Amino acid sequence: MRDLSSELLDWYDVHARKMPWRVGPADRKAGVHPDPYAVWMSEIMLQQTTVAAVTEYFKRFIARWPTVTDLATAEDSEVMGEWAGLGYYARARNLLKCARAVVADHDCAFPADHAALLKLPGIGPYTAAAIASIAFGLRHVVVDGNVERVMARMFDEHTPLPASKPILTEHADKLTPQNRPGDHAQAVMDLGATICTPKSPACGICPWRDPCKARAAGTAPELPKKTPKKAKPIRHGTVYLAQRSDGAWLVETRPDKGLLGGMMGWPGSDWVDTSQPRPLNAPLETDWIKLEGEVRHTFTHFHLILDVMVATVSNTEPERGYYLPRDKFRPSDLPTVMRKAFDLAQK
Repeated sequence: MRDLSSELLDWYDVHARKMPWRVGPADRKAGVHPDPYAVWMSEIMLQQTTVAAVTEYFKRFIARWPTVTDLATAEDSEVMGEWAGLGYYARARNLLKCARAVVADHDCAFPADHAALLKLPGIGPYTAAAIASIAFGLRHVVVDGNVERVMARMFDEHTPLPASKPILTEHADKLTPQNRPGDHAQAVMDLGATICTPKSPACGICPWRDPCKARAAGTAPELPKKTPKKAKPIRHGTVYLAQRSDGAWLVETRPDKGLLGGMMGWPGSDWVDTSQPRPLNAPLETDWIKLEGEVRHTFTHFHLILDVMVATVSNTEPERGYYLPRDKFRPSDLPTVMRKAFDLAQK
C-alpha cells in the first residue's frame, strides 16, 4: 500500500493542478506551508460546487478579506453579497460564524487539531479531515466524490452509494500514508478529476492502472454504482419586483434560517407544492403586472417555479421589505434565483 502512495505522489509531483488556494508540491518541498485560512475557505466554497465555479469567488474573498480576522470583522451583508451566486447560502452564514469563533476562541488561528476543528461552526468530518491533512500535515482520511470514485474502481466495489461510503473510506484509509498525507489526499482528488473521470476514464495513463481491479475486470466505467434518487418535487411561488419613481428597489433580507437565509431578495410568497393554488402575498397594494414567462430554479431537494410580478410605485410604505436606493443596488448581490427574476423583468 505504501508503494501505491509513492507512485501516486510521484505522479502528483508532476501533474498537480494549480489552484489559488493550493501550495504545489515544488513549493511544499521548498518549505512553503499552506495557509489554514485559505485551505478552510476553499473547502467550504467547494462543498457541492466545482473548482471552476469557486476559483473567482475565492480570489475575491481573499483579496477583500486576506485574514480570518478581516473576515470576522466584516459586515454580514457584505459577505452575503460577495457570496451571491455561489449557492448553498448556509455555507456563507457558517463562514462568518466560524471566522468569528476562530478569532474569539483560538487567538485568530485555526487549531491544528482535528477534534478542535470539528467543534467550529460549519466544519463537519470531511472538512475537518481536509484542513487537518492539507493545512497541518496530520494523517486523516479525506474522502470526497472524486476519492469515492477512485476507490470504487481500484477495489472493484459494486455496493451502490451511499451504502458503500464506509467501505470506500476504509479503502482510502489503507492507502493514506503517514508521510505527506495532505499531498496524497489532493493527489487522489486530482486523479479522480483529471484521469479517473466519471465518464471515459483515461486508464491508459493512470499511475494506478496496474493494481486497479475494475480496469482489469472491465467494470471501471460503470463504477461507482449509485442508488437511484427519487424525483424532485416541484414547488410554486410568486415574487414582486417594485421600483420606486426615484429608482429605488423594494427588497427584503430573508430570515437567517432556511433557504437563501440572510440573503437580499425580492418580497414574495411561500413556496408551495403544485397541488396548492399559487400563493400571492404582495408586499404592498398597487397595480401589479404579471410578466410573461416564469423563473425556474433547482434546489437540492426540489424544483421551483416562480411567477414574477412587477410595478412602478410612488413613495408607498410596504408591509414587508425596504427600499434600497438605486446607487446601493447591485444585481450581483442577489442569489441566483432572485437574479433570474430581475433578469426576466429587465427583458
